[in-house]
Amino acid sequence: MTEQDSLTGHRRTAAVGFIFVTALIDVTALGIMIPVLPLLVKQLVGGDTAQASEINVLFATTFGLMQFFCAPIIGLLSDRFGRRPVLLASNFGIGVDFLFMAFAPGIRWLYVGRVINGATAASFSTANAYIADITGPENRAKAFGMMGAAFGLGFTFGPTLGGFLADIDLRLPFLVCAALALLNWLYGFYILPESLPPERRVKIIDWRRANPLGSLRLLRSHPDLLGLASVGFLFQLAHVALPVIFVLYLNERYGWDARTVGLSMMATGISNIIVQAVLIGPVVKKIGERGALLLGLFSGAVGFAIYGLAPTGWLYLAGVPIFALMGFTGPGLQGLMTRRVGPSEQGQLQGANGAIMGIAGIIGPALFGLSYAWALRHKEVLGLPGLPILIASALMVAGFVLALNVAKTPAPAPEPLQS
Repeated sequence: MTEQDSLTGHRRTAAVGFIFVTALIDVTALGIMIPVLPLLVKQLVGGDTAQASEINVLFATTFGLMQFFCAPIIGLLSDRFGRRPVLLASNFGIGVDFLFMAFAPGIRWLYVGRVINGATAASFSTANAYIADITGPENRAKAFGMMGAAFGLGFTFGPTLGGFLADIDLRLPFLVCAALALLNWLYGFYILPESLPPERRVKIIDWRRANPLGSLRLLRSHPDLLGLASVGFLFQLAHVALPVIFVLYLNERYGWDARTVGLSMMATGISNIIVQAVLIGPVVKKIGERGALLLGLFSGAVGFAIYGLAPTGWLYLAGVPIFALMGFTGPGLQGLMTRRVGPSEQGQLQGANGAIMGIAGIIGPALFGLSYAWALRHKEVLGLPGLPILIASALMVAGFVLALNVAKTPAPAPEPLQS
């Protein structure tokens, strides 16, 4: 009997519940930081907005760099020692990070917290590997859809929760997140079973694969895996456009205030949750993981194009349900990629994916932020305030074209020989 077979009934439900809550807490925490962290930074630098903006750029870059370097290490460690200890350590680290945020007396301590947060955010790779361990290949897209729903919930309600708590006290959101993360760690300590049995773990850690560039060796070692990872990079890079320019773009082009922007974000998040939690399973069953991936990429390209070209707010909102179908991309892509590697390589695969996400997080802010500033300065001549969003649409088109060639459903991957 395999570990996947043994995790049935209450044990499997508890395990999936823990992974879902872990992802939800992580993403909610990121959502909370959107409106709160810049204000805390501004407070700590004495109200200097320009200096606060520069520091926030440093924080964002550090987060991406930490994810880039740490995701492959965490993934490799989970392949060697199991998913449970890595997940528990990451959850504990998230709790400590928020305590740093809550009690940081100055920018330096707050920066330490961001370093910890960037490292522990790489636990997403281990969470995905855990899902791959306990779910059969035919059901993985649906399971990854539930992870996507956690992302939708976190980014839908995180900023709202952060703003509400910050009205009481600017540091209260971080205390609440620390308590939730540590309670989840305690729950996992007693409830979470291991998903990767010793016989499926790698016997020796190849530290050459623990660096971000070394982790890409795995992507070259299986048919079409590097191509699929490239599709994932284009998707992740396009997605960075929204948090980078979303609020400024809606305010500048449609004159929306913070409340209207928040409501539009909630509508987008709810639409995404419906796709991820309700539609992924039946749609993937009908059209397959390849079809889901192509549908998601095509819908994302169309949705971004509508967002970038819509002359009025109402036309912009008409693109929300189309854009939400982009939610098929991640589960379809993860399902195809996890089929191409054996059980002892799932953590390394997700670590490589995490590194790719980190690269997108490093490149994206400059790509979209600078192109938006350029478009505004040349608005009278160019007439394209939505230029960065149209760039995101073009990236999704490129991903779609590439996926047509590399997104094929392979035979089950053999377990690699251990040295």
